[in-house]
Amino acid sequence: MNNSVWKRILKYTLRTLEVIGITVLALLITVYGAGLIITHGPSENAKRLFVQSLNETSAAKWVPGLFLSNDEIKAITDDRVTAADQGDVVIDTSLIKPGKDKDENKDDDSPTYDTGDGFYVPEEGDKFEETPEYDNIVIADDGVTIVEVKGNTYSGEMMIIDDPSRVFVATLDFYGADAHGLTLDQFISKYDAIGGTNAGGFYDPEGKGNGGTPDGLVIGDSKILWGGETQVHHCVVGFDEDNILHVGNFSGETALDRKIVTAVSFAPGPLLVVNGKAMNENGKLGGGLNPRTAIGQRSDGAILLLVVDGRQTHSLGATYDDLVDIMLSFGAVNAANLDGGSSTRMHYNGERINQCASMIGQRGLPNAILIRRKEG
Repeated sequence: MNNSVWKRILKYTLRTLEVIGITVLALLITVYGAGLIITHGPSENAKRLFVQSLNETSAAKWVPGLFLSNDEIKAITDDRVTAADQGDVVIDTSLIKPGKDKDENKDDDSPTYDTGDGFYVPEEGDKFEETPEYDNIVIADDGVTIVEVKGNTYSGEMMIIDDPSRVFVATLDFYGADAHGLTLDQFISKYDAIGGTNAGGFYDPEGKGNGGTPDGLVIGDSKILWGGETQVHHCVVGFDEDNILHVGNFSGETALDRKIVTAVSFAPGPLLVVNGKAMNENGKLGGGLNPRTAIGQRSDGAILLLVVDGRQTHSLGATYDDLVDIMLSFGAVNAANLDGGSSTRMHYNGERINQCASMIGQRGLPNAILIRRKEG
């Protein structure tokens, strides 16, 4: 190959690199300009959603710092409710009667229930006394129904499991620096389950965690597997011996005192519904637009597992207030937010139900909420 050929190759290569460089630069300028418009434009709501959405990620928390000062960012991120802000709440287990239908659950004597900040008398038509009829059913299979949910900024799926005794927390054999999380598929295979979702939080520096170290409480078979006995953990979700879902802020010791058999936690939370009351009735819970996973329980005991897609063109994501609305619309008495983002995932009967935001495939998880196969 003579010199003239090499010169032509070099010339075209340099031109190609020049075009690529200009394109990338133009893209960066466009993205940066959009960020400036969002953070310094007239819409405070757009700025809040932008900052809170990125702040909730593991890998992109630094982006708002390109446009705003630390004090400005803190003011925005503080304008949301976490489980720690929600204090000590105790669920009223008498509101849940697994295995009974709506009419059996109703009490003609109209009892009062302690909600933690006063007494509430259920009235006919209350959301947590209803058994909703479902539209947009994706799957209806032997006691499990999966329903499509949609909002202005999100789409996702709600899985309803009629029998709460089929739902449990799956855990690793051990936890810590030497442990490695399992993918949701691997958890389902390990426990021979029919399906499930991701569950609790885990140590995830810069989005590079392997799922082996939980961030909070983990209980399996009535034993504390991670988190200690006396430390108060925020946004704990767990099932007791009667298959009643508990949500709240409490220690491992308290969980065992309440006969909780399996549990996980997700420290930011927040709690969404407690004793039939929306936890945002006194103000918005906030949060950005992100993929979400949440769990709830109806008065008849049925478990609600929700996943919302996010960070995608078909679904930007949901706020915590969106989750409250969804859970109430499905009759939740108690409900809480779980780990979301790129961990949000739902599988059923060998199929991936939602569209996960992870660009690297399934993530390693410290635990999962699974559904046992129906006996017989």
